[in-house]
Formats: sequence, C-alpha cells, structure tokens
Amino acid sequence: MALLQISEPGESTAPHQHRLAVGIDLGTTNSLVATVRSGLADTLPDNAGRHLLPSVVRYLPDGARVVGVEAKAAAAQDPLNTIASAKRLMGRGVEDVKVLGTHLPYAFVPSASGMPRIHTAGGDVSPVEVSAEILQHLRMRAEHSLGGELAGVVITVPAYFDDAQRQATKDAATLAGLNVLRLLNEPTTVWIAAPTASSWSTISAAARSTFPFCA
Repeated sequence: MALLQISEPGESTAPHQHRLAVGIDLGTTNSLVATVRSGLADTLPDNAGRHLLPSVVRYLPDGARVVGVEAKAAAAQDPLNTIASAKRLMGRGVEDVKVLGTHLPYAFVPSASGMPRIHTAGGDVSPVEVSAEILQHLRMRAEHSLGGELAGVVITVPAYFDDAQRQATKDAATLAGLNVLRLLNEPTTVWIAAPTASSWSTISAAARSTFPFCA
C-alpha cells in the first residue's frame, strides 16, 4: 500500500491506523501529486500517463470547468476565460494585482473582501478558487490511483510565501476537499526526498521533476 507517514514526535500511528496521504506541488506553470511506494517518492500519472498537470483552468458559460492540458490548449483562443498562473495572485490584494495588471489578460472585478476576482464566462472567481480546481483534480487522480480516500496532504510552497499566501494555499486545499497536514517550503522538500547526495540518484526521474530547480 502506498503511504506517506507524517506524524509529530511521539504521535506516530499504529500500523493498522495508517491512512493514505500524498504530497502536492502546486506550481505556477505545472502541478503534480506524489506518494511513497516501497520507500521511494513516486509521482502519480493521469489516465494518459502524464505526470504533470498544467496549472490552467478554463471556465465555460454553462458553468463547466476544464482543468489541465485541455484548458491550456484553449488559452490562445479564449484568454479571458482561461486562467493560468493563479499562484502568482494567491494571497495578494487589489493593489498588488494592479502592478501585475498590464501583464495579465484577465478582467479583474472589485470585491468587498479586498481579494481580486477574475470575471469569466462561468462567473467571477478568485485565485483561491482557481487553485482549488487544480488541487481537486489532483486529489481525484490520487484517490483513483491509490484506491481510497485521502486522509491528508502536504503541499509545497515557495520559501518566500508570506502568511497571507500560505493561508490562501490552505483555503484552496479546503475548498478542494483536502485536509492539509503541513505546508513545506520547496527547498525543505529536497532534503526530505533525498537526505543524502547518494540517495538522490535512487529517486525516479518523475519524482525528481517535482523539484525542477534541483533536477
């Protein structure tokens, strides 16, 4: 059984209490989900054998949502309704978005909360809601691959993320139906996956792609 065991010191669960958990790299461009099999990190592919999921969501007029490869393919023809790089907007306020506004093709609308919302054919959405769609897609992939409901997830975040951005990531996970066990800084994940230089070579190429800055 594929398991990722995460416990605080002195709180390790008994063998019969082990539950399914995964790690997710919620990336700006691509995202993926991984677990541990036979002591090695292993990324989980979709039904087509693709490990990377483009971090892109397309919103359709009928309320349907398209996530990943198909959404990315529609970005050029439907840029206002195809949201990419939502991670850049996580935890940011309206004033922050104005600085990025000239580089983004989206129609931003004001909100009472101060969180920027993006107008799409399927309704106004926040960066948190966009990220939740990606996380939910990865959750469904993992549960299908592992054959059971996830008890929790560890999500990687950039080391420079501030408290607001980290909270936004947790909020997105909650919307996606995930229980966040921990947020890990991306550099920290390298040492967890490969505690020594020699063991790094034993990790599969797919798993190493989780850490593109070190591959």
